Amino acid sequence: MSDLRQAKAALRRQARARCAEISPPMQAGTSLCDRLKQTRIWQEAGTVLFFAPRTDEPDVWPLLELALAQNKICALPGYVPHLKGYVARRINDPVHDVVPGKFGIREGAPSCPEISLNQLDLLLVPGVAFDSQGRRLGRGKGFYDRLLAATRGTKCGVAFDEQLVPAVPVEPHDVVLDCILTPTRWIKT
Repeated sequence: MSDLRQAKAALRRQARARCAEISPPMQAGTSLCDRLKQTRIWQEAGTVLFFAPRTDEPDVWPLLELALAQNKICALPGYVPHLKGYVARRINDPVHDVVPGKFGIREGAPSCPEISLNQLDLLLVPGVAFDSQGRRLGRGKGFYDRLLAATRGTKCGVAFDEQLVPAVPVEPHDVVLDCILTPTRWIKT
């Protein structure tokens, strides 16, 4: 197990270094959003779980505003201390329904209604690295894997092209994604 954790840590360092070289990241995020809007998965999704992007992740925030305008039900993860994990919280207004979360990442406010994870049609999933088999390397705490394990909707990894690697080391609890979206590629796993 120690070797696997070391391999994951090394891959995280490599992927972060590659992402630091992306220029300009805003352009890559725009291309990615445009690509997703054209997919059947996006067009047919009635309920979408978003993530609030960090500066080293593709900016999917414009898609949240589009989805709300298209009358899709939109959600963000929200941390629940007694669960030591995340739930999906419905977002109707990105200005008032979003607050800084436990790890400094924007999330759905505790006052937002919870959405059952089984009701999500599409889940946009961030990560540090991805491979073409749908394996994802997260930040190392397992929060997204626990959230994803309880869903049945399409799990779509969202990444810069620089985050694609030949193989991501996995553990039994790691959830495999259904597809990976980058600014230039759509990979069905």
